[in-house]
Amino acid sequence: MKIYFTAHATTTDNEAGRSSGWNDAALSKLGKQQARALAGHLKNLRITAVYCSDLKRSYETAKIAFGSTLPIIADQRLREINYGDYNGKPKAEVDAIKLTHLRQPFPNGESYEQAVARVQAFYRKLKAQHPDATPLIIGHRATQFGLDMLVQGKTLEACVIEKFIWQPYWEYEF
Repeated sequence: MKIYFTAHATTTDNEAGRSSGWNDAALSKLGKQQARALAGHLKNLRITAVYCSDLKRSYETAKIAFGSTLPIIADQRLREINYGDYNGKPKAEVDAIKLTHLRQPFPNGESYEQAVARVQAFYRKLKAQHPDATPLIIGHRATQFGLDMLVQGKTLEACVIEKFIWQPYWEYEF
């Protein structure tokens, strides 16, 4: 199964330097422009459906980019990690304690290990139910960590410490 992944467009939290987690941050003006451009970046791919998290920033990216041209399925399992008490906190504050929460949940939240397990369960079920599909996943860092670990064999620690560098999409063979 071929899976394409892209990150949701820029949010007001991104611009303010906050880690949203499960906070329902909206797309910024720039983010809406990025979402409109997304379909153009992906126009030559044979995408059969778009799956996104149910968080506003992911779903809004999908709706602006694809409207009604492709089925858009929102799924809670594709959410970002739940930072719990740290949802919406400054990114620098969350980054400073990330490695502490590889396996230990954030206070009133989840661990990276739990988030990745949730996301990987989605990918396994998707492959079992739709083995011939070519989906686009619009998600978050934890959503991509699940693919990186499942398909590329990366470690959780490597995923968490790797600096995010935007690109239009990533391609995975699963």
